[in-house]
Amino acid sequence: MTDMNISPFIDIVEDLNRDLSKAARYQRLVLAIQRAIPCNVVALLQLKGDHLLPVATLGLTDEALARQFVIEKHPRLAHILSNSQITRFDSDSELPDPYDGLVSGHEEQLQVHDCMGAAIFINGNVWGVLTLDAMQAGSFNALDPVETRAYIAAVAAVIKTSQHIEALEAKVEHNHQVAQRLLETVSPSQIIGKSIAINDMLNEINTVAPSNLSVLITGETGVGKELVAKSIHQHSTRKNKPLVQINCAALPENIVESELFGHVKGAFSGAINGRSGRFELADGGTLFLDEVGELPLSAQAKLLRALQNGEIQRVGSDNVITVDVRIVAATNRDLQLEVKEGRFRADLYHRLSVYPLHVPPLRERAKDYLLLSGYFLEKSQHQLGVAKLRLQQSAIEQLSRYDWPGNVRELEHLLSRAALRAISEQGRQASIISIASEHLNLQLTQNLSVEPALIDNDTLSINGIATDIDHNIDHNIDHNIGENIGERGLRAATDDYQRNIINAALKKEHGNLAATARLLQLDRSNLIRSMRRLNL
Repeated sequence: MTDMNISPFIDIVEDLNRDLSKAARYQRLVLAIQRAIPCNVVALLQLKGDHLLPVATLGLTDEALARQFVIEKHPRLAHILSNSQITRFDSDSELPDPYDGLVSGHEEQLQVHDCMGAAIFINGNVWGVLTLDAMQAGSFNALDPVETRAYIAAVAAVIKTSQHIEALEAKVEHNHQVAQRLLETVSPSQIIGKSIAINDMLNEINTVAPSNLSVLITGETGVGKELVAKSIHQHSTRKNKPLVQINCAALPENIVESELFGHVKGAFSGAINGRSGRFELADGGTLFLDEVGELPLSAQAKLLRALQNGEIQRVGSDNVITVDVRIVAATNRDLQLEVKEGRFRADLYHRLSVYPLHVPPLRERAKDYLLLSGYFLEKSQHQLGVAKLRLQQSAIEQLSRYDWPGNVRELEHLLSRAALRAISEQGRQASIISIASEHLNLQLTQNLSVEPALIDNDTLSINGIATDIDHNIDHNIDHNIGENIGERGLRAATDDYQRNIINAALKKEHGNLAATARLLQLDRSNLIRSMRRLNL
């Protein structure tokens, strides 16, 4: 060993301290091996099931990197894998060479040459193989077997270290994401209200929170289902673990599996790095599936499999990951009706709704709107930088007569707008800024409020659309609705009204969905869901 060329070893060790990608690290490794053992071709191949995949090569065409070398079809590679020692093939060996036609500058069948290889073992398991080819027969005759084994051992050490580095980086990234979720989890989730309806709901939360039962939170848009999910988590035994939220309505179908279960690097176009899914991030804690009723059927099947056995697989990986996750789901849809009509899987529905929990609409919460108003005004005065915001009696009376189709969310947004109007009128420096009924501006919308349960996701904002679209259309709609309510009931009449409003808006915007959504003051996704529900 005294005369051994140690320069490649130095390069290999120094590379371990460099911030390199795995591909770059392996490529520099085969370069170091070529310097240590002069040859024309060096290939490092990783074992994947029944085949070997090149991860770094020298002297082979680019095409070789895309090859999958099935072991049973390549006897030389099979022989190398079956031998715990370095394998050297006679120059006149009749075994076909796996690189025939793939060596740069030698597109024909390889003639007599030197060829050897060794299996790479990591923690006692075969990781892959290292192969070396020299076009000149006898090139490897003078190699010291001890030195050669030392080089092979160095290759295994680099691969093992690279795996450790990769695992540590993945763990750091995973822990970073978990820490972010924990920061979100510890934010306060105060449920405000003293009504009988809200107290009954709080009792339900206290009953189910300490268990591990799946909870299905139901209720209209804007009632605060996310707040209820946070409260369940914070009153559970998992409160010191992450609460991870995912909005199912915002997931394009082609990335649902990746978002839920994660993916490995290269699993699909654009998967530059591996990534933990929401199930992994929520391990030990709670996964909140918001708007679960919007999941497409194909995604529902994949979710069900994960819930049944607590096992997931990242996209592109064969490894099974076991997770301990409590599921809390929320929807404003009637999932029983969705099951009946074939839009939601019955088995998934029963898996999610072990403990159903209904959030009451604001109109059923007595005078809770006053408590909530105080909370939102206190929040607004700090955000807007004013001394004091208060409601005049005229505003309180108007709030008491309103139906709240958008529930608590609508109240918050209404008060924010009213506060800005009052500040603009009375000046930011006023000691007390009073919000009156005219600042609420409820007169134009109060008579148009409909039963919130009939509105899908977001209440259609139709104030002013009559003049923007067409006076005659709006007049005809009102006339037809008035005639049909008694015959068909409020639900059907309301659906007709929304259907006509959307059709009129689509006509005005020449079928442009984005423009139609802006005209109706809706998110594009909510418009599409409403159109789907109304069969437009």
